[in-house]
Amino acid sequence: MSILIKNATIISHTDTVRADIIIEDEIIAEIGSNLPNAKQVIDAAGKFIMPGGVDPHTHFDLPMFETVSSDDHYTGTKAAAFGGTTTVLDFVPQSPGTLQNNIKVWRAKADPKAAVDFGFHMNITHLDDEIAAEIPSLPEWGITSLKVFTAYNGRLRLQDGEIFKVLRIAAKSNLLTMLHAENGDVIDILVDEALTAGHTKPEWHALTRPAWGAVEAAFRAASLAAQAGAPLYLVHMNVSGEVDQVKYARMHGLPVMGESCPQYLFFSIDHLRRPDGAKWVCSPPVRSPEDNIGLWQGLRDGLIHTIGTDHCPFFYNGTQPIIYEGQSVMIPGKELGVDDFTKIPNGLPGVGDRLPVLWTYGVRAGRITPNQFVALTSANPARIFGLYPRKGSLQPGSDADLVIWDPDRRVIYGVAHAHHRTDYNLYENWELVGYPEKVFLRGHLIIDGDRWMGQPGMGKFLPRSKGEVL
Repeated sequence: MSILIKNATIISHTDTVRADIIIEDEIIAEIGSNLPNAKQVIDAAGKFIMPGGVDPHTHFDLPMFETVSSDDHYTGTKAAAFGGTTTVLDFVPQSPGTLQNNIKVWRAKADPKAAVDFGFHMNITHLDDEIAAEIPSLPEWGITSLKVFTAYNGRLRLQDGEIFKVLRIAAKSNLLTMLHAENGDVIDILVDEALTAGHTKPEWHALTRPAWGAVEAAFRAASLAAQAGAPLYLVHMNVSGEVDQVKYARMHGLPVMGESCPQYLFFSIDHLRRPDGAKWVCSPPVRSPEDNIGLWQGLRDGLIHTIGTDHCPFFYNGTQPIIYEGQSVMIPGKELGVDDFTKIPNGLPGVGDRLPVLWTYGVRAGRITPNQFVALTSANPARIFGLYPRKGSLQPGSDADLVIWDPDRRVIYGVAHAHHRTDYNLYENWELVGYPEKVFLRGHLIIDGDRWMGQPGMGKFLPRSKGEVL
């Protein structure tokens, strides 16, 4: 069915124009003025049209600390859609066996449930000769990015020499290496000392993961990437010193890119000190108000290239059920660490919050422009991760993933609007101005005001090509 959307203001990562759009067979067929009527006509006068959001950093159905993240590939992607995001990139955990088998297991989880389009990154948390030989095959399975860690000793961390090996293999195989930057050795020492001293409250999650460890690990990672001749993407930058490291690396011609998340722009260790501080426990932790300011400056200066969410929600009180789509749901959550901060599941809800919160407190507050908003939340992730111009773009031939955005709609935000399958929201009672009115996935209307029109399994797996270095 053909659809004409007329009288709208189209915002891309480069331009803002008045034009009409015709959608046919799941793609954008034409953009222009005075286009002929279609079978369905939508008058978007006074509204904006933007490409559907691309969230480069999500975790669905992820086992952790004797529980599992509360959003699976259906509930999480439904929440994404309500927030204007139509593409998500999830991480495949490395379990025993081959990488190919790990990917098959994760596809079996996602394929029947995903309600928006999705792709995968591959975690590399154990390296031997067999895995090293298999990494170059990842593009054959549609994956062109992998992730390594400098923290989580004994679980996820690779040693520096192993990271160097992965970087070299990735560079030769047209893969982008993503890196979680913290100092695992320092963290282990500080955690042991804190517990021995009887420090168990949530604030100690941050106090045992110092900001300088992130800064040092980011510099070390850039140095390893330089020696390996490989591009590098720093995930969830959370401290202003990481912005300094990206700036230094790029001043020296190194292809280093950065991502941050909304929680690092708005929250600080003071939130961990609240009676409900466990709600803000994530890794790496939220930092200081000064870091909030430094990260916003990094966005303005183009040193942070994407805004993801690191969406990995848990119930705040998993002993009490919630009602989700008419069913009672109860999943163990952050109460597991009520007497020990090291047992609080690390992760936050966010995939549905990203666009509405950033529009109000980024665009309307004058911190970023509408074009920067689209770049950070859609176009840049699509370009970096090999999805552009199919995703992140409004041009003929692109998938008809688009959001009709009402810049004047006022919402008192919170759990009810976010649609995450959990019992809290970080932005409860925040006033937002600007909100998705309609959301299309490949031309199919999946959000119409407050109505859910999508369904599990309608999202498609996205095999990706080599991305750009921005």
